[in-house]
Amino acid sequence: MDALEQLGKTFFDWQAMVAVLPDLLTVGLPNTIMLALASGIIGTVVGMILAIMGISRNRALRWTARTYTDIFRGLPAVVIILLIGLGLGPVLRELTGSTSPYPLGILALSLIASAYIGEIFRSGIQSVEKGQLEASRALGFSYSSSMQLVVIPQGVRRVLPALVNQFISLVKESSLVYFIGLIASERELFRVGNDAASNTGNLSPLIAAGVFYLCLTIPLTHLVNFIDTRLRVGARQKPEPDNLAAPVGQGART
Repeated sequence: MDALEQLGKTFFDWQAMVAVLPDLLTVGLPNTIMLALASGIIGTVVGMILAIMGISRNRALRWTARTYTDIFRGLPAVVIILLIGLGLGPVLRELTGSTSPYPLGILALSLIASAYIGEIFRSGIQSVEKGQLEASRALGFSYSSSMQLVVIPQGVRRVLPALVNQFISLVKESSLVYFIGLIASERELFRVGNDAASNTGNLSPLIAAGVFYLCLTIPLTHLVNFIDTRLRVGARQKPEPDNLAAPVGQGART
């Protein structure tokens, strides 16, 4: 019983959780959402460029996209964040006078996300049947117009679940920005919970931070399932009545 009480005090100290809630709500949650959104938007734009380069008929563009993707998908996220945060930090201070590593955290997450999103887009675009491109070319569209208006929209639609999954990963990976040392007003959920846990000697604030992460990721997970279901089975349609069935049946009986 003593062991269970000790576990309860260590992980579920309600007073410690309540004490950290204001900082989690006003500091940690907004910064986590901002990190994920900003890096997600930038990563999506850069990822689309990488996908187009990856399917280009220009060998140099394909090689460049492949090299970029291999590097940023192959390295651990924390290594990239530390290299950019600590390596470019002094340069950023000299150029802008800013001591905040927050923009570098967004940059690092964006580079990581773009490598994965680029592969997602590329696989989606290449999954579109070649006949779609050939048909649009037969109608007089140029290659670039056919890709922009016909192929790419279909490819993006097919990979929407994977894109949302990548955003879920970004929400969780935003906690790694902790390693480059954010100032108090820029702390994300994990940093707020970790600071409170260090001050109190109790892990309950980290449990509270974890609950906030779940509140962000669980709805997105269900959104992925919903999108995937709609893409596989389509929107449910009410069966239309067969207007000819009744007259034909009546004619057969007469």
